[in-house]
Amino acid sequence: MKRILVTGGAGFIGSHLCERLLNEGNEVICLDNYFTGSKMNVVHLMDNPYFELVRHDVTHTYMAEVDEIYNLACPASPVHYQYNPIKTIKTSVMGAINMLGLAKRVRAKILQASTSEVYGDPHVHPQPESYWGNVNPIGIRSCYDEGKRCAETLFMDYHLQNNVKIKIIRIFNTYGPRMNPDDGRVVSNFIVQALKGQDITIFGDGQQTRSFQYVDDLVEGMCRMMGSREDFVGPVNIGNPNEFTMLELAQNVLELTGSKSKLIYQTLPQDDPKQRQPNIDLAYQELNGWQPKVQLREGLMKTIEYFDRQLKG
Repeated sequence: MKRILVTGGAGFIGSHLCERLLNEGNEVICLDNYFTGSKMNVVHLMDNPYFELVRHDVTHTYMAEVDEIYNLACPASPVHYQYNPIKTIKTSVMGAINMLGLAKRVRAKILQASTSEVYGDPHVHPQPESYWGNVNPIGIRSCYDEGKRCAETLFMDYHLQNNVKIKIIRIFNTYGPRMNPDDGRVVSNFIVQALKGQDITIFGDGQQTRSFQYVDDLVEGMCRMMGSREDFVGPVNIGNPNEFTMLELAQNVLELTGSKSKLIYQTLPQDDPKQRQPNIDLAYQELNGWQPKVQLREGLMKTIEYFDRQLKG
């Protein structure tokens, strides 16, 4: 049994990770300040004697004896991270410093949940880990993009200077049950609008692309990365390389929900990437053949069922 700390553990992804780690027989400390996370995401774990839920903000130091740390704490949707951009970048940077300090003190292995947003609006397609990105340092998305880029720098410097055992993953668009219906991400937006019979909002002409990864595939990749050989620190892309336009996604959602919603078009937000697709060759090579198993329509069905239950109360 390992003692594992998950920051942002009551969030959409964090709650699935906590569940997986408990099912594998570990003791889990779930740390969250509930800015975007919710106690409802982990309430079903509360009866497990090896699960501990702590209300805490990672911009402040936290002390615990742990073997591993998964650092997921940070708002990840534009609606939430742009609501308080200073808080967002403090969470990424100070949160990384505090968790790396803890890992250094207790000799824990620590994984950073970075993001495909470090690539910005990419000039290279699909994006390999060797690509340095095209990020606007003073745009409306910078608090998140640059915060995550700085966190990667901190992780690498703590590793090189202090021999902290680190792992860095770059997460591409992920969806699934327990997403926040109001988080402004395209999958949850489309599904909620379709289920309510509202117009489906397409930004731009709908030809911009994303690669959508089901949450179970991400959690599998995270766990494999944490267990990978010690000298492989990353960064490594964890995402689904199957690419879809926003129009294709909307059409899939309409078909699977049976909705009569109409498509409406609005202006594309500033610095919104036109393309996003991971090159996952490195993950396949280093993480025992890891690749996504859940395809878009299967994952959408599970997510639609979840939102349908939520909306019906």
